[in-house]
Amino acid sequence: MTAPTSPAYKRILLKLSGEALMGDDAYGINRGTIMRMADEILDVVRLEVELAIVIGGGNIFRGIAPGAQGMDRATADYMGMMATIMNALALQDALKHRGLDARVQSALNIEQVVEPYIRPKALRYLEEGKVVIFAAGTGNPFFTTDTAAALRGAEVGAELVLKATRVDGVYSADPNKDPNATRYSRISFDEAINRRLEIMDATAFALCRDQKLPIKVFSINKPGALARVIMGADEGTLVHV
Repeated sequence: MTAPTSPAYKRILLKLSGEALMGDDAYGINRGTIMRMADEILDVVRLEVELAIVIGGGNIFRGIAPGAQGMDRATADYMGMMATIMNALALQDALKHRGLDARVQSALNIEQVVEPYIRPKALRYLEEGKVVIFAAGTGNPFFTTDTAAALRGAEVGAELVLKATRVDGVYSADPNKDPNATRYSRISFDEAINRRLEIMDATAFALCRDQKLPIKVFSINKPGALARVIMGADEGTLVHV
């Protein structure tokens, strides 16, 4: 089969977990890991793909989690949102070192540090070829950054939500526990629900399904996987209507 020569998608929403930035560290940001991700993103932008990113904060919050035990849930969630802003700034800096122009927009209003989320500005940045990094989730407690990815993806008209994980797709069972587990190349939203596959949190999954916004689950740890997904290669698992 001849390899595709042009991207299969024009506008993408990439969901990065905070844990993806840790590398082999227990928590925090591993500089080598984040610079490698910046290189992967650079390869995609060179394909003239418009790229928006929603980033989690679990890597930073993990370091303070013991002190947060017993804390009010809403307070803990706001702390997690602040962690996503720290990650967004770190990723913006890494992209800057690779010559990429990136903008951070936050659902929380901290104008001295990052600009607020304004949809028309985000759309204009994407059209100008800038990478847009959405931080602070939805700005509301009790909602995950998965939900923020589904929401922002729908708002900016993304053709695909990419969920970058440490596993190279969706499996019939936990591949770490079951050696016979098989990876799905494609699966429908309804099939995933019937088989009780945990792909995203229920709110995010339902939003993508309702908006007919496909999800691609892939491993961010595989070199070149991000570009291969965008070129339409058989990488990871596509969840579709």
